[in-house]
Amino acid sequence: MAEEEKKEQSGMGFKGILKIIIGLVLVVVGIVLVIVWIRPLITLVEGCVGLFLIMAGAITIAIAKE
Repeated sequence: MAEEEKKEQSGMGFKGILKIIIGLVLVVVGIVLVIVWIRPLITLVEGCVGLFLIMAGAITIAIAKE
């Protein structure tokens, strides 16, 4: 029982630290990929704007009919 209480009181164990490290690595890799592929990302966002506006318009029409 004393060991379990110590683990709970000590905060994060190895698993918690490992999860934080993995999370930080994934965030850094994501940032690097966004920087490397910024041009295709901008093209993708620009391509989605029209579809988003169509969807927003359809929702607005549906709400207005109620």
